[in-house]
Amino acid sequence: MGQTITVSLRTGASPSVRFFDTNRSLTGMAIERYEPGDPRLTGNRPPDVVARRLFVLGATSVTVYSNVVTVEAPSELWVELEPKAVHTIEYLFHYYGDDAGWSPEALGIPATPTPEPAG
Repeated sequence: MGQTITVSLRTGASPSVRFFDTNRSLTGMAIERYEPGDPRLTGNRPPDVVARRLFVLGATSVTVYSNVVTVEAPSELWVELEPKAVHTIEYLFHYYGDDAGWSPEALGIPATPTPEPAG
């Protein structure tokens, strides 16, 4: 299963920025900043995983520092994106079930079928 993270949402000075404060640290003292195509997005560390999942939802930039996840996205997407981003962060450490942070069903996005392996 995994333990749920408590998330508080703050809006940034720019309408395209949201801050998600968590009740636990996701990084050490390093600032982890991600842009689309960053090779670290294939990693398994908590900041890599949360950034990868937020990009799938429509984020354009993700920064993780300690217990704060800063997300940039087009301002017109935030009405739909906010609850999905909160859910994604809350369930980051859940590994099984429809509520798991990686579950397309939990986020209301269509599942991408896994390609069949070539012969």
